[in-house]
Amino acid sequence: MRYLLLMVGLFALSCTEVSEAKVIKGKVIKIADGDTFTLLTSDTQKYKIRLLDIDCPEKGQPHGKGAKQMLASFIFGKEVWVEYKKKDRYGRILGHVYIQDVFVNMVLVDSGYAWHFKKYSKNEQFAIAEARARENRLGLWQDKYPIAPWDWRKGKREK
Repeated sequence: MRYLLLMVGLFALSCTEVSEAKVIKGKVIKIADGDTFTLLTSDTQKYKIRLLDIDCPEKGQPHGKGAKQMLASFIFGKEVWVEYKKKDRYGRILGHVYIQDVFVNMVLVDSGYAWHFKKYSKNEQFAIAEARARENRLGLWQDKYPIAPWDWRKGKREK
């Protein structure tokens, strides 16, 4: 009986977590880089969105322009929806982005234009997608020694 109550409690907790997720919809009006864009809602509110679970090359970093172009080709000027739970320290919404039924965050990793951001994400599907892109030498994985964006940023700060 205790086991059953524990299972029901865990199920209720997991349902609560899902129900806490929010959804925002709108048109993409600006692409900042490979993992950040601006969304305009139907009531003219603007939101900065940061793709959750991934990290793309920075501006000025090899493949940074390619990552930005890849994101733009999928979503710029189009209606998307974003599922999120929180914002980051810069006030950006951290979310999973979808255009129709396409999961944009995963497309960027699958195509080799983003890393799985393992420091902040335990989502195993992203790890699998990254391994597949590495194996097939897609996008940034064409380079012999690609530099992770977090290492690139650290190097920029140290200079």
